[in-house]
Amino acid sequence: MPKTTLALRPHSFASSIRLSRFVWIAIALSALSCPYVAMGQNPTTPQAATPAEAGLANNSPAPTESPSETAITSENGEIQSPENSLPPSAESSDADEPSWMQKIDSTFGKYVVANAANVIFYDFGTKDRFGVSIPFVVVWLLCGGIFLTLRMGFINLRAFRHAIDLTRGIYDTPNEPGEVTHFQALAAALSATVGLGNIAGVAIAIGTGGPGATVWIILVGFLGMTAKFTECTLGQLYRVTDEDGHVLGGPMRYLRYGLKDIGLPGLGRVLAVVFALLCIGASFGGGNAFQVGQSLEAIRGDVDILQSQPWIYGVVMAVAVGVVIIGGIRSIAAVAGKIVPFMCVAYVIAALYILVINASEVPAAAVKIVSEAFSLQAGWGAFLGILVIGIKRAVFSNEAGVGSAAIAHSAAKTDEPVSEGIVALLEPFIDTVVVCTITALVVVVTGVYEAPEMQEVIANNEGARLTLEAFVVGGHDWFRYVLFAAVVMFAYSTCISWSYYGERSWVQLFGVRSSIIYKCLFLCFTVLGSIITRGNILDFSDLMILGMSFPNLLGVFLLSGVVKRQLDSYWKKYQNGEFPRMK
Repeated sequence: MPKTTLALRPHSFASSIRLSRFVWIAIALSALSCPYVAMGQNPTTPQAATPAEAGLANNSPAPTESPSETAITSENGEIQSPENSLPPSAESSDADEPSWMQKIDSTFGKYVVANAANVIFYDFGTKDRFGVSIPFVVVWLLCGGIFLTLRMGFINLRAFRHAIDLTRGIYDTPNEPGEVTHFQALAAALSATVGLGNIAGVAIAIGTGGPGATVWIILVGFLGMTAKFTECTLGQLYRVTDEDGHVLGGPMRYLRYGLKDIGLPGLGRVLAVVFALLCIGASFGGGNAFQVGQSLEAIRGDVDILQSQPWIYGVVMAVAVGVVIIGGIRSIAAVAGKIVPFMCVAYVIAALYILVINASEVPAAAVKIVSEAFSLQAGWGAFLGILVIGIKRAVFSNEAGVGSAAIAHSAAKTDEPVSEGIVALLEPFIDTVVVCTITALVVVVTGVYEAPEMQEVIANNEGARLTLEAFVVGGHDWFRYVLFAAVVMFAYSTCISWSYYGERSWVQLFGVRSSIIYKCLFLCFTVLGSIITRGNILDFSDLMILGMSFPNLLGVFLLSGVVKRQLDSYWKKYQNGEFPRMK
């Protein structure tokens, strides 16, 4: 049984470092030398053009696809093949002489995205059997959420009120171990989840899968509350504090030491290293480059210089992010604690205003969302396609089961690990059940996802632009500036929080002294986010973030008994009134 507070353990990762370096070298060599072998192709035979190469050769608008065949967004788990995946600024006047930005994008899509997708989105032939590809990672996440919700006795519902009280600081006592308060930990974690996934991701889901995808986004949000509770409780249970007073916790810790405590030390070491590597990749992609790219697409139409020089936006974001991440979790939490509540309120008020002035359309939109979620009118394959899209976009939005939030929550000041897990279950509710639902209603009520002029935007995965159009059509023209601010600030807050996740994983593998190397690489990807195309960014983000769920959920499943015993003990104390109220 793990202790509530742990003394600092030596965490020399000598063997893990050697293994991780070997993995990095192997991946690099395989990607550079035989990219087609990983894709199941014969390198000696003529090859079809890669997605990025296809984009270079053909810039015509991509056709709109049915919900069951969403090749553009890879919601069906396949590699993209967008004909119009390149940003306008990157189009070359001479098709035989691609620009330097196109070359970077082509290389990224060819050697990184294509190879990794065939592993993480492997679907066991479901495309042939059911007419739609169902990646194993989607089934894994859905079943994981259901299992944990049942295992923890629906803690996502019965502890909801207590979670609010904990966040308000009612039970906070002075001198508790940790670096940040419950509220600051929640704000830091929310800043990583409330962002472009809510604004752009939901719009992409509706544009490609139809309004019905919203139901599955909400369902996964409810299930994700328990997954988030479980992993964040484990993050607290196995955290340590280094000699500088900085907390080190999260899946990298509980996978290694938690599984060691239950007699699986070898598996724990492997899973911890795999998670750390994927988390680093996710921090570069979904937590960084994707945020920069989507926010850029939302504002570039109104900023002339960004039409021809998009990299300027990336440089500005890199400078702004760099100023904050130097200060670590305390600095990140302080900034997130101010940005997230303000922007959430501003965004939600604007969206609710649109729903109020279009109140007569809301009931019909709600009926459409529910009916299309369960409709088999378009066939079984279409139903499964909508289900897959909803689950993937929900997980990308709230990251439940991925394990990232456990890194931030492990730094919270508390001597009761379960209490922080209960605070954490509010994240998917706020992020997915509330914000995503409001965004979905605005998009459906305004009908912009069906507008002919928006089909190219949908095909190009420009979800932020689709939501922007919904705000302008449903509200006022000046609402675009509200969304501009929300998009940029949400992207910014997500970047700074994910930098902490990646940096903690990097430190666990390579040591504290190498932290500066990670931060420099992270800022490089911030700039690259303004160069790499939307399609490749979205794919890479899905690959890394969804991939983190494999090692994390496996460990969480195995350690669920530990969490259940801790929860039962805590809940008994809570019901008996053993926790003094400070306010």
